[in-house]
Amino acid sequence: MAASGSVTVVAMADTHMFFEDLTVPPGDLLVHAGDHARGGSLSQLEEAAAWLGSLPHRHKVAIAGNHDWAFVRTPRQARALFERYGIHYLEDEELCLEGLRFWGTPWQPEYNEWAFNLPRGEALARKWALIPRGLDVLISHGPPQGIGDGSSMGPQRAGCADLRARVEAVQPRLHLFGHIHEAGGAWRLGATTYVNCTTWECERGCTVIELAPGEALPELSLPPELSAW
Repeated sequence: MAASGSVTVVAMADTHMFFEDLTVPPGDLLVHAGDHARGGSLSQLEEAAAWLGSLPHRHKVAIAGNHDWAFVRTPRQARALFERYGIHYLEDEELCLEGLRFWGTPWQPEYNEWAFNLPRGEALARKWALIPRGLDVLISHGPPQGIGDGSSMGPQRAGCADLRARVEAVQPRLHLFGHIHEAGGAWRLGATTYVNCTTWECERGCTVIELAPGEALPELSLPPELSAW
């Protein structure tokens, strides 16, 4: 654990099996915000899980992303893989580690018939309504609307308006997400620090956050190639 009781969180997303050349900084807790695989097979997921499991961080927390079909098609086997390699998998679930409350959710607005797609509106809002108050870290695969969601594909702003409304209502201290590769960065709005922690298939580095219980604003170490929308 880092000095003064803080926890060093190392965050990534969108590795898509491109992890051999990714430099992962040291830390206490590793978060992967989804898209471990490319084609979504169980064999790909096992390779990705073995890599995550080999990293020295004391805790690993992960969610699925739109390419992680194994969690849809063979969920029991996929979860068992992550458990085997010491990875905490969250799917609309809470976890407490190092005195911090985490919630993970894999959903995003429907696009290209990917995994964990739901139509914008009521269907997604029902998922976001499960997110509780009092969280230290919210992990979603997709971004909220207007924050780290500038996309060159589909709508220019790819984030979800209902997710942003829920985050603003429950006010987690830190919201980690990925999915939109072009829009990595960090933004402080109200009580929440938002971080698109995509590593974009090794195009960006990991984001490092010093997060201490009770502190309002985590200290961030952002990749130098940051390009924020």
